[in-house]
Amino acid sequence: MRRTTGDQLFQFFNYAFLIAAAATMLLPLLQLLAVSFSSPIAADSKQVFLFPVEFTTASWSHILQNTGLWRSFGITVYITVAGTFLSMLFTVLTAYPLSHKQFLIRKQIMLGIIITMIFNAPMIPFFLTVRELGLMNSLWSLILPGVIGTFNMIIIRTFFMGIPKELDDSARIDGCNEAGILFRIYLPLSKPVMATVSLFYAVGYWNTFQRAVLFIRDPEKWPLQTKLRAYLTSPEELAAVNLVLGDYDFNTTTLKAATILFATIPIVLVYPYLQKYFVKGSMLGSLKE
Repeated sequence: MRRTTGDQLFQFFNYAFLIAAAATMLLPLLQLLAVSFSSPIAADSKQVFLFPVEFTTASWSHILQNTGLWRSFGITVYITVAGTFLSMLFTVLTAYPLSHKQFLIRKQIMLGIIITMIFNAPMIPFFLTVRELGLMNSLWSLILPGVIGTFNMIIIRTFFMGIPKELDDSARIDGCNEAGILFRIYLPLSKPVMATVSLFYAVGYWNTFQRAVLFIRDPEKWPLQTKLRAYLTSPEELAAVNLVLGDYDFNTTTLKAATILFATIPIVLVYPYLQKYFVKGSMLGSLKE
């Protein structure tokens, strides 16, 4: 079918807009990468744009030998893996009964859940609740308060509601209980939405910052984003490295760039593995009754 001039113009401007949007997100990362591999003089004099000037790996050598950063990296990986697993488990267990019309009070429960999307808990009562539960200075304070995301639960519930109920009936005839129906039928059919929501949760846990500032007092338990904030707001901590090691092949500017990339690249590398599910899964957020 031959496309009209209007269709061609729309496609051209659509591609141009998407390329421009991608460039606005990609170019800053490329510049940071170039700065992290550049000499201190070139970085401070703003000579670096997309390619390193006076190439050196000194900043990355120091970052990769920093035990404090690796400890925070391990904490963040633990929070991300444990948090995503628990969030998906409880989100699925919540969405499954709410997707069935046989559950008589599902509308009332959904109303209460949706209200939480509109009215968030104030910070001070939230802080006091976490403190009274004994979660202060515990990594669980970064996981349990946000273990179920309302929007993510609605996405999964909507997907479950689109699965033919005849599958439920046939499974029950074969002697399958509700747990068997969920784990043997629903979840295998829900790979796109599971992958999408898992990515949403994983990114949220990886970027944990505010809760760590509120609830974690021990610097040894800081996740990666909080450690990154300490480096960015306390440049003297990084500057002292030059004096201690006598290494002038890097400075605070190049170290900051390397540290930001160190905290960003791992979660970015997860996306290509979930890309084939992401587009289909992310389009399933409309409400359905």
